[in-house]
Order: sequence, then structure tokens, then C-alpha cells
Amino acid sequence: MRIKNEKELKILREGGRRLANIINIVSQIAAPGIATEELDRRAEELILKQGGQPAFKGYKTADAKIPYPFSLCVSVNDEIVHAFPSARILKDGDIVSLDLGMRWEGLYTDAAVTVPVGNVGEKSVNLIKVTKNALALGIGAIKTAGRVGDIGFAVESYVKSKGFYVVKELVGHGVGRQIHEEPQIPNWGKRGAGFLFEEGMVLALEPMVNIGTEKIKLAEDGWTWKTADGSRSAHFEHTVAVTKTGAEILTAIL
Repeated sequence: MRIKNEKELKILREGGRRLANIINIVSQIAAPGIATEELDRRAEELILKQGGQPAFKGYKTADAKIPYPFSLCVSVNDEIVHAFPSARILKDGDIVSLDLGMRWEGLYTDAAVTVPVGNVGEKSVNLIKVTKNALALGIGAIKTAGRVGDIGFAVESYVKSKGFYVVKELVGHGVGRQIHEEPQIPNWGKRGAGFLFEEGMVLALEPMVNIGTEKIKLAEDGWTWKTADGSRSAHFEHTVAVTKTGAEILTAIL
């Protein structure tokens, strides 16, 4: 979307702040012995308490078998994005991506984090760190005189330098009036290529980074994307507004 006025910006800022705080609370609950469906239940409860609506629940893509039936995407280990919460119990050593969208006062924000569950190995710690840093670099590449390829170049070149792989079949997106809008924001690309950023654009940047391969596969549920080789994946996402000087993170925890 393009922000039309100060009122819309204030709504996005407040909605993003509330969403970030919800994700922070849920991430602290992700511990050994907790079922992933409990994380979903708590996320939905917190959204409704804030006066918001879950953005993902009931959302349907053109090729999906069913609308997404939950409020939170809970992707564990080799699951990249969009995995269903279930009775699955988190174990010590798992890593889990928590992806959540919320509609608040008529506008949408979207964010994700990946957190360790208990004690995880050095490789997983590094994967999480690199993916989080890649998101920061992608956001840092935004400027009103820049192009979308600048984001992808910043993300992919950094991830490659650390020995990991960017997922190329899944991308970031516009957000605001709907949870998913144009334009697409790939995590790979050429510097100076693609469309120009314009002040007021609202975008969701979301690097997805794999340990073993960039290749992915879709699970039988029609929603869950997994790494093709079973290696681990991490995912971070922020909603940002393009400004005169760069980007304002709307889903930062204050």
C-alpha cells in the first residue's frame, strides 16, 4: 500500500507495535514441552484482547487446498514457513519460526522471528543470527532513490558469504490494506534492478535462509514449505514504511 495520510501511518505504527509485542510474548513461551498449538492459541487470544483480528486465519491463496486454519504459523526445524500448529511438542534443541499477521483499525502488519528452543547447536545459533542480520541489511538497503534489487543483493550476498542459502521461491511483499499485496520483494537480485522505492510504500521484508540447499518442497497439507534436504531453516520478517531517508520499522519492539 501507499500511506495516504498521517492517520494511516499512526494506525500502522500502533498496530505494528502491538503485533511485535504479541510475537515477543509468544516467543518466550516457546520452550521444551510446549505444544505448537498452544502457541497459536495464545497468539490468537492476545490479538483479540488487543482489539485486532488474526490476518492469517481463513486466508486462502489461489492454489491452496483449504484456507489457512490458524492464526499463527509455527514452523519447526526444516519447515520454512506456513506450517500448521498442532499437538507436536517442542523439544530441547529445536528451532521454531513464529510468523504472525494482524489487522488493527483496518490496516495490516506482518512479522516473524525464529527462536531457539532450549539448547541448540552452534550451527543453528549461527543460522538464526545470520537470518536476523540479513533482514537488517535488507531494510538498510531501502532508500527512496533505490530499487528493489538493492534489497535482494544485500540479503543474498551476505547470506552466501556466511555459507548459507537464500530461499528464492518465496518472497516478501507489500502489505497494509491486505495482508499480501504487490509488489513482491525477493531476497535475491541485482543492485540497481527492479522497481523504484517511493515514499509511503509499506512493505514486508522476510529473508528465509536454509543451511543445506536453496531447494524447497511443499508438504501434503498444501501450505507448509520445507527444505528439500531436511536441513534447518530460519525466517525473520518486519513490516516497514519507506521514508525520505530510508525505512521505518513498524513492527519493532519498543
